[in-house]
Amino acid sequence: MIRVLLADDQALVRAGFRALLGAQPDIEVAGEAADGDEAVRLVRELRPDVVLMDIRMPVLDGLAATRRITGDQELDEVKVVMLTTFELDEYVFEAIRSGASGFLVKDTEPEELLRAVRTVSEGDALLSPGVTRRLIAEFAARSKEPASGEGLSQLTEREREVMALVGIGLTNDEIARRLVVSPLTAKTHVSRTMVKLGARDRAQLVVIAYESGLVRPGWIG
Repeated sequence: MIRVLLADDQALVRAGFRALLGAQPDIEVAGEAADGDEAVRLVRELRPDVVLMDIRMPVLDGLAATRRITGDQELDEVKVVMLTTFELDEYVFEAIRSGASGFLVKDTEPEELLRAVRTVSEGDALLSPGVTRRLIAEFAARSKEPASGEGLSQLTEREREVMALVGIGLTNDEIARRLVVSPLTAKTHVSRTMVKLGARDRAQLVVIAYESGLVRPGWIG
């Protein structure tokens, strides 16, 4: 059973999500929060699998709440999906850097919301290739120089190659086809790379790929 915490200051939004999620046989709504501070408290108390976190909330906004959750080692298994009004919300990139596993627009189709919850609960990041490209472009606009790539020295040549492909937005299946390996092998390389670099999930791996200079805007592999 996938346990979800809803964090949004609009009661109607929470009610809509609760009705949709609660109707699924494999998902249950563990709790609801109307602000970021309450969300952090409930996450520590209830330990949900996934948090659907609105970015703009009173008391403590969703971005700050996400940092508190992802920065707590005891909550390492909790995945956060940010909810935004617009797909290109100015805070989306910072949310991913802060440890969120992805983001959704609030008016997303019900099937997409359900898929997102299940995807994130399984440990995968909710990042499409298009979103990945926008994240990289956003980082390029905000950063003058790439960070040191010293952390990549612990990766094998194949892991660096796989990480670069993750960085340009390829899925495990696409990576497998590109490298002529099985999807399971591709997934294993991605998982090992995340462990070595201390990345919570695929979303943070994308950020590290760019910050290290392994991937640059416009690079298509």
